[in-house]
Amino acid sequence: MYAISRRLRRGAAVLAAALVASALVLPLKSAPAAAAIGGITWQDEFNAPAGTPVDQSKWRFDIGGGGWGNNERQYYTNSTSNAVHDGQGNLVITARRENPANYQCHYGRCEYTSARLLTAATFSQAYGRFEARIKIPRGQGIWPAFWMLGRDFGDVGWPASGEIDIMENVGREPNTVHGTIHGPGYSGGGGITGSRTIGQPLADAFHTYRVDWEPNSIRWYLDGSEFFRVDPSRLGGNRWVFDHPFFMILNVAVGGNWPGYPDGSTQFPQQMLVDYVRVNGYVPDGNSGTTRLRGLQSGRCIDIPDANPVDGAPLRIWDCNTTAAQAWTFAADGTIRAMGKCMDPAWAGTANGTEVNLVTCNGNPAQRFTLNAAGDLVNLSANRCVDVRENNPNNGGRLQLWDCAGTPNQKWSRA
Repeated sequence: MYAISRRLRRGAAVLAAALVASALVLPLKSAPAAAAIGGITWQDEFNAPAGTPVDQSKWRFDIGGGGWGNNERQYYTNSTSNAVHDGQGNLVITARRENPANYQCHYGRCEYTSARLLTAATFSQAYGRFEARIKIPRGQGIWPAFWMLGRDFGDVGWPASGEIDIMENVGREPNTVHGTIHGPGYSGGGGITGSRTIGQPLADAFHTYRVDWEPNSIRWYLDGSEFFRVDPSRLGGNRWVFDHPFFMILNVAVGGNWPGYPDGSTQFPQQMLVDYVRVNGYVPDGNSGTTRLRGLQSGRCIDIPDANPVDGAPLRIWDCNTTAAQAWTFAADGTIRAMGKCMDPAWAGTANGTEVNLVTCNGNPAQRFTLNAAGDLVNLSANRCVDVRENNPNNGGRLQLWDCAGTPNQKWSRA
């Protein structure tokens, strides 16, 4: 799995960055219109009987004790002693003090075990609402987190893949939740960070931690109340890398550059209880309902040939009209529908040149698209744009997926 850094060389610089960023976001500017949040696209309610292992159709494990780039002290396992259902509607991630002779770490022997669960192999999504209800652990050196990494991490590395930390807490700050983004030029101690401090330790009760993520905006919430917001203007000219699918991670780290290390006051075992994790789709503001989709280059609209909604019908551009063949609906699940079927990349393809056609709606994530503020009609699984093949502006020009380039044959608007 991934042996990656979640916080490279954070140390004291992170604390300073967090304080500065927190100051910058208080008071919050007047909120923009909320993103249109669609239906649930993924969830785990953790309702299995006590002792049931993690559902590996939803979660997989990172395993090992390499310090994870932050000089952490735990060894992550896939054992039910570290991650298991409790039979009361919760996933329990447990950090334990162990016999160091049993676990080899990069610096010698690991004194602690814990678990790190991720959806990299099972689920990823661009945009939407990502929320978990969690009762965090406590104590000096304990570092629970609910966070996300760009699905392209394996190709482009960190931080170019992007990282969104939905919830982090360090034990020495029991009342404070941190939310952060990391990307090229703003990673590690330079991450863009905000926080909220409440009147009692977060570990005393369950709280909901969430982000609402849309093109050019991410907002953080604690118990439904917004406490932090970022957009590309906050990056000082650095690149915004949050327009492609991300996967989720839950873990409890022990020690590390940022939280420091357990001391005589730290009690073990420590447990993080997760009541649920839920993901909702995203419907762009103003893009719900039925509309035609007009191309900037041609002035023509996306059309179903001969108004015949057969599976596999290759979509095209045609003179705009008021027929059902051009009446597209942005559905709450992220699909774009006409004549009872969905816009679809052929055979769930993600490569340049994949034909865009019409297929029976089937729940496959490959059928999710978004029309962003820049006029790009983006397939979220491929992270590529709907493109008119060979720049053909004439009736019958066929559609394909292609790398988003900002060219007129890739620009669309509601008509």
